[in-house]
Amino acid sequence: MSLTRRNLLALGGTLGAGAILPAKFMAQMSVAAPQAAPDPISQVNPQFRAQLQRIEHDMGPMPTMSTASLPQMREMNNSFGGQPLPSPEVVARMIPGTGGAPDVRIYIVGATPGAHKPAVLHIHGGGYVAGSAAASKRDIQQLALGQDCVVVSVEYRLAPETAFPGSLNDNYAALKWLYQNAASLGVDPKRIAVKGESAGGGHAAALAIAARDRGEVPICFQVLIYPMLDDRTGSTQQLPAQFGHYVWNSASNRFGWSSLLGVPAGSAKVPLNSVPARTATLAGLPPTFIGVGSIDLFAPEDIAYASRLIVAGVPVELQLVPGAFHGFDQIAADAPLSKAFAAAWNAALKDAFTTPKG
Repeated sequence: MSLTRRNLLALGGTLGAGAILPAKFMAQMSVAAPQAAPDPISQVNPQFRAQLQRIEHDMGPMPTMSTASLPQMREMNNSFGGQPLPSPEVVARMIPGTGGAPDVRIYIVGATPGAHKPAVLHIHGGGYVAGSAAASKRDIQQLALGQDCVVVSVEYRLAPETAFPGSLNDNYAALKWLYQNAASLGVDPKRIAVKGESAGGGHAAALAIAARDRGEVPICFQVLIYPMLDDRTGSTQQLPAQFGHYVWNSASNRFGWSSLLGVPAGSAKVPLNSVPARTATLAGLPPTFIGVGSIDLFAPEDIAYASRLIVAGVPVELQLVPGAFHGFDQIAADAPLSKAFAAAWNAALKDAFTTPKG
């Protein structure tokens, strides 16, 4: 499914009506689940079922994220990345933090002094509380090879040990360093994109908002892969049972967001600019790709965010994968729909890097 400005206007009737579509959409989704809910596996696309069932048979269901399970989940997340490729080389270095914050470790792939390449600032996922850039080396190597670009990945500080805005400060420090050192890295400073998956997608969205507001670093594109955008999902906004049954559920979402925010998820007041979905205006943000599965917990909030971007005049491509759960493209990477999904966001990013900017 692709959601465009034209389609949104067709849904809303007029731009004015379209402007309230996200609230209406979320209200419609926040309904009680039917008493006789279907078997959850029946909601999963057949392309993904066998791999999902195999993993659940071997490992059991994914544990809900909590204080007690956090050490286990961090260990599990850090084991998913796979071994780095022999090349291109991944270079680690420390850069200064912002505003007196600690130095930030980053990983760099593809730097070519004298070149004029595009670049991606990559932000890893993990529910705001887990994951690491170190475990994502293979991913950023593949990204650098596929896009012929420079990739910088950020080892931002995790919640709950560091609450907002610590992670945003780390990510912004990396973005600003990339921009200021573009010449020595062989980067075209007008072609810097941000990309993230899950919580990394939420971080990338928050970073794009911060970059817009501060006006120091232009971002040409953002790739948000099943991004974690709204703390109210699973707290003050309950969804039908088919959303978030697999991999990432409402309880995990509440824990992740509460850890980041320092207040309970869904609170009436949260730190300013900590939750992308609560940002007052999305005008002026870079062109965006958003991709999510139709039974992912984040599907309703991601669709709502895409429609808000469209109403704000931001070019958006939305890919909604039928019967796909959170992280489907990692769990069932060889499925045709997973390959098509990867091809879609890669094509969108490639287009952003090759389309002349006015």
